[in-house]
Amino acid sequence: MSENKEKSKTENVKTRKTTSKSENKNQTQQSSSKIKQLWGVAHIYSSFNDTIVHITDLSGAETIARYSGGMIVKADRDESSPYAAMQAAFKAAQAAKDKGVTGIHIKVRAPGGRSIVTPGPGAQAAIRALARAGLRIGRIEENTPIPHDGTRVKGGRRGRRV
Repeated sequence: MSENKEKSKTENVKTRKTTSKSENKNQTQQSSSKIKQLWGVAHIYSSFNDTIVHITDLSGAETIARYSGGMIVKADRDESSPYAAMQAAFKAAQAAKDKGVTGIHIKVRAPGGRSIVTPGPGAQAAIRALARAGLRIGRIEENTPIPHDGTRVKGGRRGRRV
């Protein structure tokens, strides 16, 4: 009698373990299939005068959200500040999340061309804010236009004398 009880106890324990494993597999399969990821592209234009965060779909044709530093702060001198860029990125991220976007690829752009080719002070703050807002970040890409021999640079042969 006692042997039968022990066998039945061990069988019950084994069946409990196997059922819990199979249930866990089913739950993970269901949860992964239910979650649909929608990706977008965040175009960040950061100059020394302003920072613009523009979130589009993957093709770039449909605008999901667009905010700039000038929409956040009142003073002109603060439009390009990291604070204004961070707030603009937070607002853009919230608008994108409300529309169902879960992840974004980031394209950073500076004025480029003959002028400055380094992004302004708001670029890093905007990227950090998008990450903190809960969006998954895919690729970060630099899209600054670089001249392939263009017009002559201002300043004359000996450069600008200060």
